[in-house]
Amino acid sequence: MIVGGASGLGALLARMAVDEGARAIGIIDLNGDAAEAALAPARAAGLPTAFAACDIRTAPAAHAAFDTVAAALGRVDTLVNSAAIYPRRPILEISDDDWDASNAINVKGTYHMMVAAIRHMQAQEMVGRVRGRIVNITSVDAFKAHPQNAHYAATKAAVVSLTKSIAHAVAADGILVNSVAPAGMATEKARASGFLDELAKASPLGRGGEPEEMAEWVLMAGGPRNTYMTGENIIVSGGYIYA
Repeated sequence: MIVGGASGLGALLARMAVDEGARAIGIIDLNGDAAEAALAPARAAGLPTAFAACDIRTAPAAHAAFDTVAAALGRVDTLVNSAAIYPRRPILEISDDDWDASNAINVKGTYHMMVAAIRHMQAQEMVGRVRGRIVNITSVDAFKAHPQNAHYAATKAAVVSLTKSIAHAVAADGILVNSVAPAGMATEKARASGFLDELAKASPLGRGGEPEEMAEWVLMAGGPRNTYMTGENIIVSGGYIYA
């Protein structure tokens, strides 16, 4: 199940998961048309799919959407939290509304979906030694100074911390909780903004990462090959974070 799976990295994950052997795909997002397009490869492969439209900022709505998709799929082995907003604002101009919106979606929404997933996973049988896996998409911005988007960076740092705390809390249940922190990805939007040029200059590899290169790590953390890693934040930055 992919929250924020209608576009961007989430939609790419929905497509790549089919090639990785996923048995069903569910998406939670506000954009139903885009979600339908993201689910098309799974349907073409004959896999069960499900979608729920949801504003994840409140627990009742987030939990209801999770339960709807989970009921349609029958079992949720992996939850990926990819929904977030990225409102750039100079550091001295961040308003209360900016803070509230970023926290509500990037932190609270992620938390609400994790709680829904944990309750579901606690009730299902182990597969090997694991009942389920949760992967949160964070960002290298959680670790690097970001004066043009400090409130976004702060929310991603919060999700890194939340990931560790919840991983510890549910380890005994056989639920693995990790996060993946990408650097800037070479999307059309990023190319148009000029951000990738800045990233290329700062990166030892001299380029931004391709979305597929980020998605591979999400699939690894959320897939059956991961049976022991939990509470970790995987940084995928091409060396940018250390440069």
